[in-house]
Amino acid sequence: MTRLIFLGPPGAGKGTQAKTLAQDCDLPHISTGDILRQAVKDQTPLGVKAQSYLDKGDLVPDQLIEDLIEERLGKPDAHSGWILDGFPRTVNQAVFLEQLLQKLHQQGGEKVINLDVPDDIVISRLLERGRRDDTEEVIRHRLDIYRSETAPLIHFYSDRNLLLSVNGNQSPEEVTADLKKIVVS
Repeated sequence: MTRLIFLGPPGAGKGTQAKTLAQDCDLPHISTGDILRQAVKDQTPLGVKAQSYLDKGDLVPDQLIEDLIEERLGKPDAHSGWILDGFPRTVNQAVFLEQLLQKLHQQGGEKVINLDVPDDIVISRLLERGRRDDTEEVIRHRLDIYRSETAPLIHFYSDRNLLLSVNGNQSPEEVTADLKKIVVS
């Protein structure tokens, strides 16, 4: 059973790699970013709440994200494995996820992959994709948040012997090849 959690700064390629791997391994790709963007586009109650946080580059509050994740991991297609992209982003969310996986009888066998990419590459990549919320100021703010809130997850999962690092500063094909080696190991 393949359960992968992708970590890395915004723009590290988590979404691109998760989509590719999900197709190759026939697993659901669960992206909190995609779920949130769709909720914003559809102007759902969650989307309206999330919009103000996203416009500033801030993290959406844990409770909103946790509710989405619990609902999504409870769906039948997630019972045999999944790839999480964009969650957890904080140690509190990681603790929630551990408890949720126990509750859903999905614990055990997960691997946490850190896509390691230098800040200057991340900024360049995000500016090139041209999203409305991707200004250099917002990107730098998101990187600051990542360093303070999300980077501690590297230690959290490392302490649990679940963390594997992949050089995300290589061609997408090379990153995919490295990831496939991890999945089959």
